[in-house]
Amino acid sequence: MEIKIVREAITKAELNEMAKQQFGDMVKAVVDVEQRIMAIGGELHSDEEAMLLDQGSVQKNLWGINLYPEQPATEWIEFDSMINVRPSGGNRSRYVESAEVRESITVIVSRLVKE
Repeated sequence: MEIKIVREAITKAELNEMAKQQFGDMVKAVVDVEQRIMAIGGELHSDEEAMLLDQGSVQKNLWGINLYPEQPATEWIEFDSMINVRPSGGNRSRYVESAEVRESITVIVSRLVKE
């Protein structure tokens, strides 16, 4: 599947179709918390990360997540990716450890994905 940069809102139905074509119930995404955009549709978070870097994003602003479009709003964003492991930046695990960054990601995804 082709990686898509999301700058304008898409629907959960579109995400659900992407999920069915790839992983069944999930879409991988990388969010740029500075530019407030995200890349979706890659097989690996690192592919989406590379595309955003090629388009001018800065690595410290990129965070990998998984989106489960059929899950309830409180459960549909999973803050887990290998690209999140960056001990020098204070994130020592795959999980986005900063509550502030998780909140920024949630706000951005909510703006970019509509019912």
